[in-house]
Amino acid sequence: MNIFEHHLSEIRKIILSEKDFLKLQDIENLKGVNLEIPPEQFNFDLSCNIAMVLGKKNMINPKTLALKFKDIFLAKINNFSEIDIAGPGFLNIKLSKSALLNNIKTILNNNEVYGSFKSSETYNIEFVSANPTGPMHVGHCRGAIYGDVLSNLLIFNGNNVTKEYYINDYGGQIKNFVESVHLRIIENKYKKKFPKKENLYPGLYIKDIAEKIIKENKNTDFKNFEKNFEFLKKQSLIASMEMIKKDLKLLGITHDNFSSETDIVNKDLVNKAVNKLKEKKFVEEGFLEPPKGESDNNWKKIKRLIFKSTLFGDDTDRALQKNDGSWTYFANDVAYHMDKVDRNYKNLINILGADHTGYIKRITAAVSALSENKIKLNCKVCQLVKLYKNGEPFKMSKRAGDFISAQDLLNEVEKDQIRFMMLYRSNDVELDFDFDKVKEKTKDNPVFYVQYAYARIHSILRTLNLNLLDKINLSEGNISFNEIEKKIIRKVFEWPKIIESSSRKFDLHKIPFYLYELSTLFHAYWSKGNEDKSYKFIENKKIKRTEILSIINLVALVIQNGMGILGVSLPKKM
Repeated sequence: MNIFEHHLSEIRKIILSEKDFLKLQDIENLKGVNLEIPPEQFNFDLSCNIAMVLGKKNMINPKTLALKFKDIFLAKINNFSEIDIAGPGFLNIKLSKSALLNNIKTILNNNEVYGSFKSSETYNIEFVSANPTGPMHVGHCRGAIYGDVLSNLLIFNGNNVTKEYYINDYGGQIKNFVESVHLRIIENKYKKKFPKKENLYPGLYIKDIAEKIIKENKNTDFKNFEKNFEFLKKQSLIASMEMIKKDLKLLGITHDNFSSETDIVNKDLVNKAVNKLKEKKFVEEGFLEPPKGESDNNWKKIKRLIFKSTLFGDDTDRALQKNDGSWTYFANDVAYHMDKVDRNYKNLINILGADHTGYIKRITAAVSALSENKIKLNCKVCQLVKLYKNGEPFKMSKRAGDFISAQDLLNEVEKDQIRFMMLYRSNDVELDFDFDKVKEKTKDNPVFYVQYAYARIHSILRTLNLNLLDKINLSEGNISFNEIEKKIIRKVFEWPKIIESSSRKFDLHKIPFYLYELSTLFHAYWSKGNEDKSYKFIENKKIKRTEILSIINLVALVIQNGMGILGVSLPKKM
């Protein structure tokens, strides 16, 4: 149920029925016409820009048109009780009592899906995809939560979503990782000191992996690295991914599918992807220009296969081969994305870390080329997270080695606090995460304040011996809403707009921010009873007015749906 679409449909019908009277051009095309909640100072339910849109198309003063529309709408649309013209020609609309009640009833009857809009597309959302060479760090947490919540949001709207993790288990960093594990095994089993050597992983978690492998393979002779490499690689990656999956589970995150870079290479998909691009004339043999900042003299020109990514919006064409003729990491990624294209997803989304911004154009170009522009890859970047404790930057973990791990974060604060606050700012700006703030039980802690609003509602219901969403007898004849109740109702009406905007633009921060604003309005509504007894909710263990029940149910169901999308729990007692 979207009241904006419902009432906009009424406006469209009336405009078309009055087209002969209005004598306006392009009246059938009402693109750009919308309904919004007007600023609070106007004290109206809806605001429409139709006079500005059609006024511009027809070169008519919007205010002149607005006056005509006002008279027509009030005469023809029973759901509108009052209209005022504001600013350059906005129509500020008050809904009739019956329209207000019908909207409320419809929301309450469609409580579990309120805010959603119908969609049935297929999505593959790849997120986290941390190198399996160590634990997840705090930056991965932000991307992981963003990807998980985006998946929840799209599922809420009826879409089919696959949550995918791409394991980067191929290349030099894996060899260094396995060597580090091997040397820790040698240290543990044969008492040979772990060397100080570049490219090795120093974190204590490597010791844990080594000990696990020793325990499970007591009779194995580990001395020969080359001989044991494939076995150690397999065992090390299993142990590492178990560690990562455990951290993800603690954050409330699971994936539907795990893809492996090694599998992509072993299945010869890189050759297949390159050949596919060759057939389409998007790959050629040639020479690359030297990178920016590198002189021609220092740059060795070698003939290699080059993907013509500039045809698809990239800044420069990209090498598919290294100097020695082997495939680049980019070529492997092209093959992986060909695999995703071949799995027939309509939409591909990659959630990337802050250090991958420069990678977006080339991989989106590859997807466009592979799919003949039928599939668009949408990449969202999650910027860095800065952690603070006691007003000071939080120090990195010794166990992780040189970064703050997900486990460090989980040791300090709960999953709910992490999930909510990681989304409280837009993904494309840096986030300051203060451990002390998210533990406060005050208005300044958004996640607490939203949870507390929900718990407070349940406390009221327990006092009344009622359950959430019990049938409420709303009758037009004997019901009216005070100004603070109307503010809350308008805020509740706004929820489908928040969902739609968040879904189309992937602006997930709008959801927790909205929930905090709604909860703030509710707490103010409840607190009003401490100042003015006429605003008290309960008297002699009975609800004073039916309107109050409708308000607390509206607030509760929106919080319920919103926190469900965020994956944050809602205690009934606090």
